[in-house]
Amino acid sequence: MAELTIKQRRQIPRHAMPAQEAAERRSNFSEVALGYTEEQAIEEANRCLQCKKPPCVDGCPVEIDIPGFIGALHDGDKEESLRILKSKNSLPAICGRVCPQETQCEIKCVLAKKAEPVAIGRLERFIADWDLERGAATPEVAEPTGKRVAVVGAGPAGITCAADLARLGHSVTIFESLHAPGGVLVYGIPEFRLPKDTVYQEFGCLECMGVEFVPDAVIGKLYTIDELLGEQGFDAVFLGTGAGLPSFMRIPGINYNGVLSANEFLTRVNLMKAYRFPEYDTPVKVKKKVAVIGAGNVAMDSARSALRLGHLQAAGVLPAGPEEASTEPLEVHIVYRRSPVEVPARAEEVHHAEEEGIIFDFLTNPVEIYGDDKWNVCGMRCIRMELGEPDDSGRRRPTPIEGSEFDMEVDMVIMALGTSPNPLVFRNADDLERSRWGTVEVKDEKTGLTTKPRVWAGGDVVTGAATVISAMGAGKAAAGDIHRYLMNGS
Repeated sequence: MAELTIKQRRQIPRHAMPAQEAAERRSNFSEVALGYTEEQAIEEANRCLQCKKPPCVDGCPVEIDIPGFIGALHDGDKEESLRILKSKNSLPAICGRVCPQETQCEIKCVLAKKAEPVAIGRLERFIADWDLERGAATPEVAEPTGKRVAVVGAGPAGITCAADLARLGHSVTIFESLHAPGGVLVYGIPEFRLPKDTVYQEFGCLECMGVEFVPDAVIGKLYTIDELLGEQGFDAVFLGTGAGLPSFMRIPGINYNGVLSANEFLTRVNLMKAYRFPEYDTPVKVKKKVAVIGAGNVAMDSARSALRLGHLQAAGVLPAGPEEASTEPLEVHIVYRRSPVEVPARAEEVHHAEEEGIIFDFLTNPVEIYGDDKWNVCGMRCIRMELGEPDDSGRRRPTPIEGSEFDMEVDMVIMALGTSPNPLVFRNADDLERSRWGTVEVKDEKTGLTTKPRVWAGGDVVTGAATVISAMGAGKAAAGDIHRYLMNGS
């Protein structure tokens, strides 16, 4: 590192992330955050104090040597920086974009006590993008062990587990229910937050490592877990199926046309590329007054996607019916039953949504959805809420205010209220214990070992909807324990 004192490093301001202007980006699906220049990255790296006992590493679910990769970057050795980064993280370009560093590694940064933390995620993205631009190198693979592992689900947990096991010399086959790998990275997170080319580039090294990918393979229908372990000849199974079963409110009117789950909406927009009509003939027509229920990252993604589709329809770029093409201004609302303090979405995503013109209706909860004589959504009855004592989540519990009901004029409602695992994968797996929410129970959270012999699980299928990096951490931990089992036999 440079010969700066700790005091001098503390005085260097954190570099803002260059981004598209709000007025421009709300009419396109191009990436919002543009990434650091090399000069900005090196200057930001110079803020790192190079702590001897770095607390930031404790905040990283995959335990990246954060001072190590940042120090190498600052010294101009990007090869070494990348080596350190990829020794723990198989998907750094993805994590650098979508992981909540502000609540994980960065919140533990020593600088955060009196100033802004080092922009760890942005530096991770810089190094990873540099690697992708030159063509990502294939990791070294150990000699074949003769052991076979089935990974169910090609999302963050499954991909990470597969990559680590392949490096260790095991034969890995990934079974994915969709036609393309990526899981929530491709069907859930919008292009403007995570370009799909970036996802597929990072996944590209898996084939070079010998990992076999089987698309359109629904486990529970094509094969049961027992069949994978039996007649299909796999020595172990990792379940990384995520949590793709959407939740809906139990209120009148939920079946009207124009009520969608965030899963359906985002899958049609992202994986089916509705925003690229007519190149892809899978349009999604957005109405003029959209309400998104919820305030997590999925809600922000849904609201911001709806806003963009609406603007593209108004500009004639995307097809629209007579109602969508009217001159009435587009409104997209986030309807949330708690206050701004309790919003679970990343602060950056909330900030971007506000900049783009998303309207936030806090302390508001729907109680009924209205429909017209053609069964189309035409309004929503809501009630005002107030916050009481904290609930099991640690957030103050919202309770309705009697007599505060009011009507909202909406013609499209998107439910972004969380998800649970698809129960089909557990068919005939009675010895695989699950919680009352449908998630898999594990005997050991550190390894992901389940109650079913030779079966491990990790990510959203265990925790419910969580972060990409936490799913990756679970996949990495499970891979280590699967390797131990395969080599030791117990």
